[in-house]
Amino acid sequence: MIQILDAGQIPLAEILARTEDSRDVSGIVAGIIADIRENGDAALLRYEKEFDKAELDALEVPPEQLDQALAGLEPGLRAILEEAAENIRTFHRCQVQNGFLLNETAGVVLGQKVTPIEKVGVYIPGGTAPLISTVLMDCIPANIAGCREIVMASPPTCGGDVHPAILAAARIAGVNRVFRCGGAQAIAALAYGTESVPQVDKIVGPGNAFVAEAKRQVFGRVGIDMIAGPSEILVIASAASDPRHVAADLLSQAEHDRNACAVLVTDSSALAHAVAAELERQLPLLPRAEAARASLEANGKIILTRDIPQAIAIANQLAPEHLELCVDNPFDYLDQVENAGSIFLGRFCPEALGDYFAGANHTLPTSGTARFSSPLSVEDFVKKSQFIYYSASALSGASGRIAAFARQEGLEGHARSALAREAREGAEQ
Repeated sequence: MIQILDAGQIPLAEILARTEDSRDVSGIVAGIIADIRENGDAALLRYEKEFDKAELDALEVPPEQLDQALAGLEPGLRAILEEAAENIRTFHRCQVQNGFLLNETAGVVLGQKVTPIEKVGVYIPGGTAPLISTVLMDCIPANIAGCREIVMASPPTCGGDVHPAILAAARIAGVNRVFRCGGAQAIAALAYGTESVPQVDKIVGPGNAFVAEAKRQVFGRVGIDMIAGPSEILVIASAASDPRHVAADLLSQAEHDRNACAVLVTDSSALAHAVAAELERQLPLLPRAEAARASLEANGKIILTRDIPQAIAIANQLAPEHLELCVDNPFDYLDQVENAGSIFLGRFCPEALGDYFAGANHTLPTSGTARFSSPLSVEDFVKKSQFIYYSASALSGASGRIAAFARQEGLEGHARSALAREAREGAEQ
C-alpha cells in the first residue's frame, strides 16, 4: 500500500527523498571504455556476445533493412508513428534559432551564428520493449537542427537483429546509420570511434546505470544531453479529480522499474484515500505489476497539503520530470510552476500523451535536475559562435580603455595588444 503523508507533519526532506540505483559501476565502465578505445570492433563484438548474447558478423544494419522494416510495419501502427512524427516536427520546428547581428556603433559589428553539430549519436535502449517513441523524440530534433549525420546505436536481440519497429522509426526520423550495439560499449564506440562505428560529436539518449556512467565518463571528449535517472511523475490533483485517472497516471510511471518515482500531492483527504484504494485495484491488472508495486513501495507517496499553492511549492522543490496539474483552470497555476521537465495541464492530459503523441519532447531532466536543465530540444543539436568586427577607428577609440582594463588585472601583454595598432590608425579594415 502506498504511504499517505501529511505535508504539515513531516520534514520536507522526507517528502523529497528518492531511492535510486546505488551500484558503483564506474570501474567496470572505465574498463569497457579503455578496451573499446584500444581494440575497436573486436572488443565491441566481444561485448555484444557477452552482454547481449548476440553473435554478430557485422555491426552496421544495412540501409535496405531499414526500408524493409518500414515497409513491413503494420499499416495502422505506421500511420500512428507518422502522425506522431509530424506532431514532433511541428513542435520542434518552433525551437529553431537564428543568429543575430548588432551594428549600432559606427565601425563595430557583433553577432552570433548558429551551426548544426555535424555528427550526433543517439542511443536507444533494448530491454523488454522497443522504445520506438525515443527514436522519434531524439532523432527528429537532430534532423530539424540540420545535423549532417545521425548515427543510432541499439542493442541487438540474441538473434543479432535490432527490433524492426526501431528500424522503421529510424527511417521515419531521418537516421543515417544504425549499429547493433548496446550498453557502455556502444557509448564508448560512439565517443571514440571504431573501424565500423564513426566517432560523433555529441551523444544523446537514455539508458541503464552502465549507459549513464559511460556518458558521464566520455563527457568532454563528446557532448552529452544529460545523465538520465529513474522516471518520475508528480500529480497535483484537487478534490474533483477522478481517482481512477490519477491512479492510472501514477502507475504509468511506476511500471518502468522499481526505482521509478510516482507521487500524488492533493489538498483532498478523500481523494488521497480513494487513489490509494484504486492503486490496489489496478495494480494486479498490469503485466508489469511486480515492478510497479516495488516502485510504489520504495518511492511512491501521497502527500496531503492545505491547498493547491502549497502543492505547487512542493512540486517546485521536487522538480519532477513529469508534472500533471489535475485541477480546475490549470493555466491559472502555470506561472507558479518553476521547476518541472514537462507540465501536463488539466484532467484530460495524461503523461502518456507526452510520451508518444502530442509532439513535445519526452526526453526530460530527472532526479531534480529540472531546477537547472531543460527537455531535449533542437538547441541540443546546434552550437553557437559569436563574432566581433571593429574597424581601425573603432578600435582606436576603445584601445585606451581596453588597456586600462587589462592593466587592472595585471595583464600587460593584453594591454599592449590593444595598443599595438595605434600606429596604423589611419588604415580602415
